Amino acid sequence: MLRALAIDFNSFFASVEQEDRPELRGKPVIVVPVMAETTGSIAVSIEAKQFGLKRNARVAEARIQCPGIIVVEARPELYIQYHRRLKEIVETLAPVKKVQSIDELECELSGDLAVPARALRLAEEIRQKIYREAGRCLRCSIGIGPNWFLAKLASDLKKPDGLVLFDEADIPGKLLDIELGDFTGIGPNMEKRLRAAGIDDAAKLYAASSARLRSVWGSVEGARFHDWLHGGVQEREPPRHSTIGHSHVLPPEKRHATAALAVLHRLLQKAAMRLRHEGFYAGGLQLSIGYRDGADWSQDLRFNETQDTIHFTHVLNELWSRRPKAHLTRAPLQVGVMLHQLLASALHTADLFEGKKAETRTRLLGAVDTLNKTFGKNSVYFGGAHGATGYTPMRIAFTRIPEPEIEEIDASLGRRLRPRKEEKNPKLPPPSSSEIPNSE
Repeated sequence: MLRALAIDFNSFFASVEQEDRPELRGKPVIVVPVMAETTGSIAVSIEAKQFGLKRNARVAEARIQCPGIIVVEARPELYIQYHRRLKEIVETLAPVKKVQSIDELECELSGDLAVPARALRLAEEIRQKIYREAGRCLRCSIGIGPNWFLAKLASDLKKPDGLVLFDEADIPGKLLDIELGDFTGIGPNMEKRLRAAGIDDAAKLYAASSARLRSVWGSVEGARFHDWLHGGVQEREPPRHSTIGHSHVLPPEKRHATAALAVLHRLLQKAAMRLRHEGFYAGGLQLSIGYRDGADWSQDLRFNETQDTIHFTHVLNELWSRRPKAHLTRAPLQVGVMLHQLLASALHTADLFEGKKAETRTRLLGAVDTLNKTFGKNSVYFGGAHGATGYTPMRIAFTRIPEPEIEEIDASLGRRLRPRKEEKNPKLPPPSSSEIPNSE
């Protein structure tokens, strides 16, 4: 029985850039987090892939491998706008069960949509509606199967613009020629463990028992993999929220200690705002630094759980002062901060002797957060980040889609701290000129 339809938007960031900037269409493009020859690409257009370029290719190497390559700096907020619009379009035709990542959607199939012929028609209807309403550059590969795992696998087999269906009758036949490393959940290390266990092809993988795969994985994930591979619908347990943090590759002009510390303070202030927004307290902070010569260093401190940016600032400065002497003359390349030992707000107990101070700080930081959500990030910031407020743009990780309303500005507030008294149900402002254009 068909239950899942997986949509994988091909070369998503690069395709969005091509849709938003017509002059890039049909040309090889790579998207980078920062404009520097030493940085790696985070997205490669379909045209650039034809030259053999892959994600993480260094800019300098890409220019040699693909003369005429166009390098563009990432615009995360634009990608999130497109993501939201694409999700809205898909939901007019099929229910979106889960957003797997910014470029992957899982749709649930039931009733007549679960019939193979109807599911294939649905996939084409989705593709054509995306072309009409979001743009021709937004190409996607679609997979259909008995569960998300197999639908995702099907979507990966034919790119770009692929459409592959795995019905129960196709299993295991259509799986047997697939390489081990092409299965979702089998990375290089897991592939080595499978081969060491005598499982060196898809046929042996399919034939292995649940207990054997659990042993190879060393956890219940192996049993879940067995279930998914055989068409089961066992749900993956949602990941536990254990850390909140940000990292940043420094642009060339910021690769010195003074600038690196300012960037760290800005990253910390972003992380603290997210911490409060998501309803957590943190009991630990980790600082990490990577250097141009390949060296790296990290250290963390524990403390009573708090949401206080000022307390975090003191901890960050203390960690910074602990850098080894041998590292003081090294040029920093990448910096990061991570808040950990998270505790949900509902489980937090106020400090007996610091309760009044914490209450005052909570009101202060709440006001700072509101001002930044209303008027834009960096409207109010702590002095440690001075000079670096423009160097920590929003980033999109595979497992987390940022909320521009938190990291940039909340357009729904209409630049007001609170709704007008007569507006019992305030409406969103009309779309601005930065909204997604329709396809020409």
